[in-house]
Amino acid sequence: MSELDFENIMDKNLNDFEIARIIKSDIRSYHLTLDEVFKNSSGKDFLVKHTRKIDSVLKFIYKATIRNLFFPYIPMKNSIPITLVALGSYGREQLCVHSDIDLMIVYKKIDGYNVDAIIEKILYILWDTGLQIGHRVHEVSELFEVSKTDITIKTALLESRFIEGSHALWTQTQNMLQLIRDHEPQDYIAQKIEEYQVNTIFEFTMEPNLKKGVGGFRDANLVFWIGKARYDITKIKNMVDIVIEDEDYREFHIALDFIFRVRGALHLIAKKKDDTLRLDYIYDVAIYLGFGDKPNSHIKLYKKVMDSLQTMHRYSMVWVELLSESEGKKAKTVADDFHHLLDELILKESINDINYQFIYKLMKSKKPQRLKKELIRDVKKIFTHQNAYLILKTLMDAKMLCYIIPPMKRVMNLAQFDGYHHYSVDVHSLKSLYFLENIEDEFLRSLFNSLSPQEQFLLKIVTVLHDVGKGRKQDHSIVGAKVFKIFAQKLSMDSSFIEMGQKIILFHTLMSKVAQRKDIYSEQTILKFASHFPSERLLKMIYIFTYADMSAVGGNVYSNFTAKLLRTLYQNSLEVIGNDNKLKETSKRVKNENILMKKEEFLSLPKSLQNAILSIPSDFLFTKYAPLSIIEISKNAISMEGEYVFKITNTKSLTIELIRKTCINIGYLLSKLSNLDIVNMDICISPQK
Repeated sequence: MSELDFENIMDKNLNDFEIARIIKSDIRSYHLTLDEVFKNSSGKDFLVKHTRKIDSVLKFIYKATIRNLFFPYIPMKNSIPITLVALGSYGREQLCVHSDIDLMIVYKKIDGYNVDAIIEKILYILWDTGLQIGHRVHEVSELFEVSKTDITIKTALLESRFIEGSHALWTQTQNMLQLIRDHEPQDYIAQKIEEYQVNTIFEFTMEPNLKKGVGGFRDANLVFWIGKARYDITKIKNMVDIVIEDEDYREFHIALDFIFRVRGALHLIAKKKDDTLRLDYIYDVAIYLGFGDKPNSHIKLYKKVMDSLQTMHRYSMVWVELLSESEGKKAKTVADDFHHLLDELILKESINDINYQFIYKLMKSKKPQRLKKELIRDVKKIFTHQNAYLILKTLMDAKMLCYIIPPMKRVMNLAQFDGYHHYSVDVHSLKSLYFLENIEDEFLRSLFNSLSPQEQFLLKIVTVLHDVGKGRKQDHSIVGAKVFKIFAQKLSMDSSFIEMGQKIILFHTLMSKVAQRKDIYSEQTILKFASHFPSERLLKMIYIFTYADMSAVGGNVYSNFTAKLLRTLYQNSLEVIGNDNKLKETSKRVKNENILMKKEEFLSLPKSLQNAILSIPSDFLFTKYAPLSIIEISKNAISMEGEYVFKITNTKSLTIELIRKTCINIGYLLSKLSNLDIVNMDICISPQK
């Protein structure tokens, strides 16, 4: 509210409730303008404008309180021992529309001023406005002791910003804040890092948390808090040329400003405080931010959000490590040879010790040429290492993974809005490798250990590349198998291993589907499944892979129940592996079924009839007849009006085709045909009406 508004309103001698009602109406009108304000602002600029609006409200309330209590003998502002101070995101001028407003009222006991009455009146008006206020009230002399009671309180105090009240008291407050900042800064930094590690609980998922998740505002805030404790900065940019490279800061700032903008849009669309980019909101947020209303606009938004979060996380962790060092060294652009750094990474006994300064070195190293001899050597070194996941995760954090594994480029930060996967394709793929290398189930671990080193090497590569075909028009399993073959050939992999790898990728979802959706005690189900993996080692590999793949989906997808189903399917399939004749016959049926299911004539049939045809127990119908003949026979069976229909042909030989609704008395039929020299008789159960 402007000064003119204040004067006009106060001339009406309104009470506290009426003042609050006017403010509430003003805020409601202000919220109606936010869409337009948002469109004409950058991410941080929008937050600053909103912060200033809240400042104006608090200033108005302060002045209204003083006016009502002291009129007409209003003292000088500096003589009234009260100061309003902004804390938290409000103090940093990063207040979002529906975020809590953290306010601190600092006072000083002085004879002649009833500060309790003044503070009480301010708070009552605030509560009546409906604003989401979180407040603290402290006497200036107690601030230092209060700061030592809790690390969160100390952090909030370090973010203090003057709003309104006595400047003289604010100067005293600043002196106390300086004492707080200078008190055991190294202990404070260590505690903040520990607090960050405990409270950053959200991973890079399909629904990223922009505040508490990895790469979110908490990362950037940690840099600010530590920088404040060490250098008394007012913003991260102040550390450029101290510990931060200007070029790095620009990239970080662009990412941070975009995430600010996403959060602003999210609050405006959700109409409440929500810092998680939920699937419920992502389509609307994409449109609101100008990504368009095409079917893939939300995928583009997600990719940019994840790119930005990863950038923020990467630089924040580098700077935190530098700031937490006793000397606070500046990050330097490193020109180390990439292959030398990779060798260093691979040779480390404990990859968990890799810090973000090492990742920074990888980022700044000379980018290698793709798939030269050195890279082929590197790939082989990585996938024969017992901790391949940790090596690849480090490379992904350094944005170097695609130089080692080029097929991964198209699936980096690729969203999976299928209601099943919790992670993007790249994160899911690496998590699958993690579970492959860290199998908890003893039986599965024994199966993995029984594989030869070459088979383990193959399975690791297959696990990382199994979803590289996603994001294309063609079925991702078919594309993935082709991409794997090209990559494997460049690694000079044996052709038999390439065929196995292609087979696993081509049918990598089959075992989980069969185990969870089919009758795994049915011989036909087992034979159909086993026909895709007709050797014990292939069956073993798809079983181990399925465990890793399902475990990496997230949630409770791989549970004790699904584990039991998969093991039962594996053991039942193992029993039929030696029956070559049945497997060959079933394999032929499966092949013909696949051909049949692609025919337009089949697809035009009712779904119930399609399912009935595919569920016919007999293999003969599929192995002896062409697809169109199967469709014709099935249509005749479903449409016949009498008890049976028959067809007799005598071209090369006498052929009698009989379709009957009820079961045929085989003995009676054979007796009637006993005079004929029967060469072959096929019997199958036809689809029922």
